[in-house]
Amino acid sequence: MTNKQNKSTAPITKNDVIEAAEIMDLTHEGLGIAKVDGYPVFIEGALIGETVDFKVIKEGKTFGVGKLMKIIKESPDRVEIKDKAYAQTGTMPLQHLSYDAQLTFKKNQVENVLQKIAKLPDVKVNDTIGMDNPFKYRNKAQIPVRKLKGKMETGVFRKNSHDLIPMEDFKIQDPEIDKAVVAVRDIMRKYSIKPYNEKENIGNLRHIIVRRGYHTGEMMIVLVTRTPKLFPLSKIVPDILEALPEVVSIVQNVNPKKTNVIMGQEVIVLHGEDKYRDKLLGHTFEISHRSFFQVNTEQAEVLYSKVLELAELTGEETVIDAYCGIGTITLALAEQAKEVYGIELIEPAVEDAKRNAALNGVENVTYQAGAAEDVMLDWSSKGRTADLLVVDPPRKGLDGQFIDAVLTMQPKKMVYVSCNPSTLARDLALLVEGGYTVEQVQPVDMFPQTSHVESVVLLEKK
Repeated sequence: MTNKQNKSTAPITKNDVIEAAEIMDLTHEGLGIAKVDGYPVFIEGALIGETVDFKVIKEGKTFGVGKLMKIIKESPDRVEIKDKAYAQTGTMPLQHLSYDAQLTFKKNQVENVLQKIAKLPDVKVNDTIGMDNPFKYRNKAQIPVRKLKGKMETGVFRKNSHDLIPMEDFKIQDPEIDKAVVAVRDIMRKYSIKPYNEKENIGNLRHIIVRRGYHTGEMMIVLVTRTPKLFPLSKIVPDILEALPEVVSIVQNVNPKKTNVIMGQEVIVLHGEDKYRDKLLGHTFEISHRSFFQVNTEQAEVLYSKVLELAELTGEETVIDAYCGIGTITLALAEQAKEVYGIELIEPAVEDAKRNAALNGVENVTYQAGAAEDVMLDWSSKGRTADLLVVDPPRKGLDGQFIDAVLTMQPKKMVYVSCNPSTLARDLALLVEGGYTVEQVQPVDMFPQTSHVESVVLLEKK
């Protein structure tokens, strides 16, 4: 084969300007898709039904990328964007799409993968459950700190880079968290704390992390530093407590490495304990600075209520909650079941889960530390069964071994909570092949203004 034949046969080349292109569809990330002689080009900021001019910024073998130059015909679903900066940072990639249209887009995403990947075209997908106010919902912020024009600044990195764009109002975060970030930054400026310089791995303050209880208002501040030294602590801590009366915990996390990973291993508690409290469906949870807790509390309650509704527990069932974390779904299930077994890989999360069960006086829960696929395989080989299995895996979905264990154990019902439609569809195909039917699919919008969608799926044994 000659070199010529190896080269891309794209009908466009970089820097071409294509006029009056029609946007036919959106990618799962919300980019507009135009076709030039059948060759797809992805254009950020363009919407279905629009006619646009764009400039080619990249051409690949199977698709190209374009930059939106001009909108000739606008979509009726287009809304005024809040601020250009949010488009540059990628924190709100769907801010130009009306909220109703965002919910439809998310439903379509789930429908598409069920048809194409799971080969389940007859399964009905319910309308996405959205929020009354699709802004100000995040209960956690991880904000990088850098030096700009000789001054410490907080904000967000520009997309695909580590250039900081200063920002104080993040739109999708709890406004109290936004205020807290600025207050902490100003205290750090006052004492001339040196911001981190990642090119040279010098300076000290890397990130300011703020977590706040949606129901309790309790606040935790995490200062991520390069070295354990943070001077003058005797002034910094009282100043933070005076500026932010809701703060119950101040933690210093030390990360000396030159890395993109935000947190390190060393923890120094500067005030209170390494925990704050929040509630979910009436249960109180103690959350440490590393704990996973859904970032949208209001919609997490909607999501978990849906899990309980589909489970239809009578109080007689044995339930397994795989990937149980600090026990957020487990405790809700325990209220309505006879016995619940939680599985969690991360040891500290298991300790948190046990403490949270005790804190809420829940006694019909047993936690097991380990990888969900290993524990399930072990249990199924020992003949343990369950009436209901609840899974809430990470983005990569269920391990093949886990699915084998499910098919050996054969729980009557399964509720699958997914944060990634394509791995969900892949797993559903295997479970259906193994004798399960998909009874209900309910998308829930946990992350408004972004392309992410959570789904709750009910499966029953044939």
